[in-house]
Amino acid sequence: MHYALDENYFRGYEWWLMKEAKKRNPNIILMGLPWSFPGWLGKGFNWPYVNLQLTAYYVMTWIVGAKHYHDLDIDYIGIWNERSFDINYIKVLRRMLNYQGLNQVKIIASDNLWEPISASMLLDSELLEVIDVIGAHYPGTHIVKDAKLTKKKLWSSEDFSTVNSDVGAGCLGRILNQNYINGCMTALLDIYILITSSFGIYLLSNQPFSTIAWNLVASYYEQLPYGRCGLMTAQEPWSGHYVVESPIWVSAHTTQFTQPGWYYLKTVGHLEKGGSYVALTDGLGNLTIIIETMSHKHSKCIRPFLPYFNVSHQFATFVLKGSFSEIPELQVWYTKLGKPSTRFLFKQLDSLWLLDSSGTFSLELQEDELFTLTTLTTGGKGSYPLPPKSQPFPRIYKDDFDVDYPFFSEAPNFADQTGVFEYFTNIEDPGEHRFTLRQVLNQRPITWAADAYNTISIIGDYKWSNLTVTCDVYIETPEKGGVFIAGRVNKGGILIRGARGVFFWIFANGTYRVTGDLAGWIIYALGHVDVTAKTWYTLRLIIKGRFSSGMLNGRYVWTNIPVSFPKNGWAAIGTHSFEFAQFDNFHVEATS
Repeated sequence: MHYALDENYFRGYEWWLMKEAKKRNPNIILMGLPWSFPGWLGKGFNWPYVNLQLTAYYVMTWIVGAKHYHDLDIDYIGIWNERSFDINYIKVLRRMLNYQGLNQVKIIASDNLWEPISASMLLDSELLEVIDVIGAHYPGTHIVKDAKLTKKKLWSSEDFSTVNSDVGAGCLGRILNQNYINGCMTALLDIYILITSSFGIYLLSNQPFSTIAWNLVASYYEQLPYGRCGLMTAQEPWSGHYVVESPIWVSAHTTQFTQPGWYYLKTVGHLEKGGSYVALTDGLGNLTIIIETMSHKHSKCIRPFLPYFNVSHQFATFVLKGSFSEIPELQVWYTKLGKPSTRFLFKQLDSLWLLDSSGTFSLELQEDELFTLTTLTTGGKGSYPLPPKSQPFPRIYKDDFDVDYPFFSEAPNFADQTGVFEYFTNIEDPGEHRFTLRQVLNQRPITWAADAYNTISIIGDYKWSNLTVTCDVYIETPEKGGVFIAGRVNKGGILIRGARGVFFWIFANGTYRVTGDLAGWIIYALGHVDVTAKTWYTLRLIIKGRFSSGMLNGRYVWTNIPVSFPKNGWAAIGTHSFEFAQFDNFHVEATS
């Protein structure tokens, strides 16, 4: 809802993603968590709790719309990602969900730290009743006493966020076991998605487990914050290249061999010489044991600090008792992280036969290994065609946005960092600019991070240095409106306010400006041009070596201005403030 009376349930890629996930696993769980909120909810304040009923209504309509337009049932809803919660808002949200017949939608809070939400629940019986799950982010496998005392489900509701190298895989392997062993967290597994809109959409395999790994797939420019911090990498839509990274197979050690309704056994813990083990059962005779020996060096997560521990070569003996002593055979799956010469990812080994051993078996364990021992015979690594080769972003790229019925609301390869750029149809323009890309936010959102006060969408190759950016632009706001094109933009995401580059601005008041940063503090040139609102203009920015030049409608406005920093970065388009503006016939040519 960009505006107060605006409801559109076909924006973004998240609806598509949820439906694709449901096709593959109809039992997959869907969870929503607001990271930011539309500005109109704050009534001038950067705060979502100004009108509790209005914010609860906004969240409720999203849940209702998911069902009405896409037949998607949202199972869990959060409050505000890693920001303040409001006790009264949580209660209002619960009442509104119930009033709309959404009693089955559970509330998770507060997706930050264990406190103060746990203590607040112990002091408020109604709050304790309406919250179904306490979710903490990056708990370091530990919980606090108050959280335990609530007797609620305890989740590590955001974890991992580590580069998906073997160290990232080691991080995931360690916390998947030890979040339960150390913290008794009993959440679901598995994954959620980094997105740039108001809601984070979470997909979780319905498993009795403790960790939600952020994020699902690293499908954003690698030089943005948290590059390659997904379970796999697919960051080249122009080439189709992707990599199934090692964290995928580390998670498979658990996700392939447990099912909804399985329980942890109490006999879980740490190994004598480092590492840990957990065991789960379905109560019907099936058993899965997961063992990890991740070393300190090769399992550091991005956060929190990991105190030193030692893992060394050892033999571990396991004894199956009771009904488990009659298990004749255990399937064995194995992962070894580290040197390529000794590396294995999710390899099936020979089965363990237990008929003559009275349920006793021993394993030799080295550093950085994972074993899954299970009665289930359904495990499999699967196969997939060799992905296309990795290719850099095309040096010559054009987009005229002439799409009558776009499948997605956003243009490919553009990555909105602040603001929202959507396909737009000019009903009043039958000519060249009937189909454009439009910045559609007219108010700064209630932000999660320190977003810029300008809107900006980046595109291209971060390594680009010498490039020419051309774009038709249309300012919609008289007098105060302004737009820009840019090159060598060097920052994005949570760092966007400090982005440097070369920015060529024109304004509806008949002025232009050239700046070395998005915020506009570093001014290279300024002056007057024949520009007004409600008219199309063609801007061209030329950056070559240490100099840059700019053209308006084919005529130079400024030439050979020195630009020594940064040396490289993305191309970009954007607006001076949160205002309506349009862009068309985008064209970039990079020579290096």
